[in-house]
Amino acid sequence: MNHEHIQPNEDARPDRERARPDDAHAPASPTAPITVGRPAGAGGRRVTIRGRSSGIAHSDADVVEFLRRAGLPDAWEYLDDPSWVEWQDGRPRTYDTTPPGHGDHGEVIG
Repeated sequence: MNHEHIQPNEDARPDRERARPDDAHAPASPTAPITVGRPAGAGGRRVTIRGRSSGIAHSDADVVEFLRRAGLPDAWEYLDDPSWVEWQDGRPRTYDTTPPGHGDHGEVIG
């Protein structure tokens, strides 16, 4: 399948073959083409692909679905590759800000 419209940042992949830009209108960016924003207090993270908002992800499956819709059907393998996905703030693949051991409303589970 052709994935040339979503390519990792060329500078982030010096050891790999240089990727072609997806199109002439894509913003020049020093970051990965996929950005997963910081976790929101209510849960979820905003996903952007080449600077365009794709929606709010509440799980890895949501991120993968957004990427599938953008033309990258085998996206699971890219989630941990920083040349493809930039996870902003928080831990990668974490979708809420509830501390461990606490419920949805801050009560301690114990």
